[in-house]
Parts: sequence; C-alpha cells; structure tokens
Amino acid sequence: MSLALVGITGIIVLLLILFFLGIPVGFAMGIVGFCGFCYVVSFKAGLNMVSSALWETFSKYGLTVIPLFIFMGQVAFYSGVNEKLYNAAYKWVGHIKGGIAMATVMACSAFAAICGSNAATAATMTTVALPEMNKYRYEPMLSTGAVACGSTLGVVIPPSVVLIVIGLSTEQSIAKLFYGGVGAGICLAVLLMLTVYLLCCIYPEWGPVGRKTGFMEKVKALTGVFEMATLFLLVMFGLYFGFFTPTEAGAAGSLFALIISVVQGRLSWKGFVSSIEDTLRISCMVIMIVAGAVIFGRFLAVTRIPFDIASWVVDLPVPNMVIMMIIFAIYIIGGAVMDALALLLITIPIFFPVAVKLGYDPIWFGVTITVITTLGAVTPPVGATTYVVGGMAKDVPLEKVFKGVAFFLPAYIICVIILLILPGIVTFFPNLLK
Repeated sequence: MSLALVGITGIIVLLLILFFLGIPVGFAMGIVGFCGFCYVVSFKAGLNMVSSALWETFSKYGLTVIPLFIFMGQVAFYSGVNEKLYNAAYKWVGHIKGGIAMATVMACSAFAAICGSNAATAATMTTVALPEMNKYRYEPMLSTGAVACGSTLGVVIPPSVVLIVIGLSTEQSIAKLFYGGVGAGICLAVLLMLTVYLLCCIYPEWGPVGRKTGFMEKVKALTGVFEMATLFLLVMFGLYFGFFTPTEAGAAGSLFALIISVVQGRLSWKGFVSSIEDTLRISCMVIMIVAGAVIFGRFLAVTRIPFDIASWVVDLPVPNMVIMMIIFAIYIIGGAVMDALALLLITIPIFFPVAVKLGYDPIWFGVTITVITTLGAVTPPVGATTYVVGGMAKDVPLEKVFKGVAFFLPAYIICVIILLILPGIVTFFPNLLK
C-alpha cells in the first residue's frame, strides 16, 4: 500500500470514528495518528513519536494562553455583562427597521469579543434578546437566526481560542491573528446586520421598529459597556504596543475582568466557582484536541500527503484564486459535518503549505478559514450554535430556527469573497505590528 493511500485511509477511518463511534475528537485523532504512524514506520517509533509529541504539546509556554483567555470570557459571562451590552445596542439602533435584531447582532459581537465562545454567547443572547423581540412581534425565523449567526462572531473576533490554536499550529503570531480577526469580524457583523435590514425591507412585518430614544439616553447607555470596552482595548493595545505577550495579555485581561466583576458586585461566589470549572473543562477539551491533532499531523507528515497535495495544487493550470476557492469550498463542506476546531487542525497541515506556496499571506489565510468554518456552527448536521438557540427557544421549532439561519448564510459567503478580493481588510492591522 502506497504512503498516500495509507494517509487517505487514515483520514477516512478518522471520519468514521468521529461520526459513528462517538469517540471524542482529540482521542480519535490521536488513535488514528498513532496506529498510522506505527504502520508506516514501526511500533517503537510510534511510541517515541507519541511521547515526544505529547511532551512538546503540554510543555509549550504558549499553550497557557488558552485557559487564560477562556477564564476571562467565563468571568465576563457569569458577571452578566451581556445585559448591559444588549441594552446599549438596543438604545442606538432599536428604532429602525429590524433594529432590535441588529442590536442583537451588535451585542453578540461585543459579548463574543470578550467571551470567545459561540455556545455561551448563543445561550446568553437567546435569554436576553429573544423575549424583547417577541414583545415587538418579530418573526421567529429572523430573531432566532440573528441570535444564532451573531453568536458565531466569537470565533472570529479576538480573543478567539480558534485563532490561538491556529497560531500555535502554524507558528504564526497570535497577536497578528487577533488584529486580522478584527477587520474580518467587523466585515461579517456589518453583513449580518445588512441582511437583517434587507429582510425587513422585503418583509416589513418581520421586524417592527422599537421605541425611539433620545441622544442623552443613548450616551448614558454606553456607560454600561465602558468596562468591557476597556478590557478589550487593554488586550488589543497591550499587544500592539508590545507591553505584553499574548499569554501575558490573557493573564492581564483575566485579572482586570475579575476586578471589574468583584468591584461592581456582579460576580457571586457560585459564579466564580462555575467560571473556574468551565475554564478547566473547556481548556482540557481544547488542549486534548491540539495534542491529538499534533499526533495526527505527524502521521500525515510521514505519508507526505500535505507536501504532495501542495505540489500538485500549485502545478494546476488554473489561477491561484480558483485554487483558493476550491480549498474554501472544502472547508464549507467540511464545516457542515465536523467540529470547526477539529476540521481546522486536521486540514491545516494540508492546506496551509498550499496557501503559502501560492503566495497568500499566512495571517490572511488563518483568519479567512476561521470565517468559513464558522458556517459549521450554524449549518446541519453539526450546527451546535443553532441547536443551542433551538433548545432554549422552546416555542420555536428547530426547523424554523434552521430556516432563519439560512437567510444569513449568503452573508458568510459574501464576506469570504470580499476578503479574497480585498485581503487588506485582514492584513492592514497586523502589518502595523512590529
């Protein structure tokens, strides 16, 4: 059996394990990677590879950035910052067509920027925003679709755990990936709000206007988001001016979020304990996925599949943009049937060298594929964020939630096309970093 066939067989077996046996993603990648490596090289070499891979993974100082940013987000989540963010967004845009749904997208963007979790943002904003939209008789497809899609911005807007993992996997600057995510996240958020506006122009009854608010009331509402805006700017400007590394930024952000929550009396002891428990659970899950991906990546490396595919794709007699669009199509399809983080970690060793060989900026590629894989969070059969919204919106059938999400899918595709045509949206801020 050729090395390429061994690699392809390993990928197929991995997919079967993931989808039909229900083994956690990290363990599945580790098992397939170890068995494949043993088959290609030797059992002893496989044992040595696993031990060295796990040691290298768990001893990396940079890996500590993951629990730190997750803890910062969990503290913000349990301190109830979501209500302030939504109130501010509602006061500013709630009086226009579909304004409350737009306010929901804006609040999701702001909360996701601090929280970094799709599921937590979806659960929170479903509780806060849906009752308000129901009060104004918003179409359930519009309201649930806005919450589900707005919640996916947590993967793109920094601090994003997915961007951190991509940075660690490709040895790219996490700070530059964060700054690249700002431009891409704003672009996607604007397109989602534009989708709401267009839907309400076509179907005016879907998004009745909310009450008007005066300018001073709008300004007063902004005081509710001052602390979280300061927290976000602390992280981003600290990275930009080199005051601290990404890991130190996570530590500083966590401390500042904790101080704000305690001083304001918004974080109970129970909430603090829950934030620690959730941080440990999520961090362990992410780190095990990273470890499994490292082992699986070593297996792919010995089969030479990443290098063969990179050489084959680069030699195709088609424009580079066509090749990139094919890669993006693979990510769209894969994101619909796999966990986004797992998909990225499996495919990055294959497609990252291709993008670099084609001359594309590695930061741009990392951020853009993150935008693409956010589709997987709202599309079936995985669609975890949509299921969260559907599960909490008891009076809205799940089919209706998915129909509502479908209206927003073109926004993701248009966003990717814009980033492909205008890569400066992603690369402008990273290029400012020294």
